[in-house]
Amino acid sequence: MNNLNLAQRVKELRNRKGISQEILAEESSLSLRTIQRIENNETVPRGDTLKRLAIALNTSPDEIVDWKIQEDQNYLTLMSLSALAFLFFPLLGIIIPLTMWILKKDKLKNVNELGKSMLNFQISWTLLLFLYYIFIITGMFGFEGVLYIGILKMFLPLIILYAYNIIITIYNTIRVHNKKSFKYRPALRILR
Repeated sequence: MNNLNLAQRVKELRNRKGISQEILAEESSLSLRTIQRIENNETVPRGDTLKRLAIALNTSPDEIVDWKIQEDQNYLTLMSLSALAFLFFPLLGIIIPLTMWILKKDKLKNVNELGKSMLNFQISWTLLLFLYYIFIITGMFGFEGVLYIGILKMFLPLIILYAYNIIITIYNTIRVHNKKSFKYRPALRILR
């Protein structure tokens, strides 16, 4: 990470917290001039200075320096779209995003949060789908068997389930692409 990005990152974290340079200086026990030099890219915080900044900004030194985590919006968008693989086989909507999540969760920013949210939703959706199949096969909906169920009665819940998953996936993919927050709901919190 170059020094300019570090200076911008400190300023961004300070602004996100809604505090002035003076308050950051006070909370970090650093001088106002040190804060100004860091934000103006005149110096690079190291060691104790970095630790104090991190504590004052309620973050970690790694988050400030951000030397190992990079951003890749295209990867996040592709990862979000990968959930549409459920259209070919329901478990693919879990397997492909899971693979993408495992490969990059510690290397790319926001992959961990997106992956957990997506996977919780896809696992919940797949469980609901399989429960529906079990109910249909065993006749738990009060039907006398699959042969007596009207085609519309049998397939309407499936159409609704698939349509809902498509809508949620595309909606959240657009939000991810536009760098907005995403909400995959409803979902069981399997991955925390």
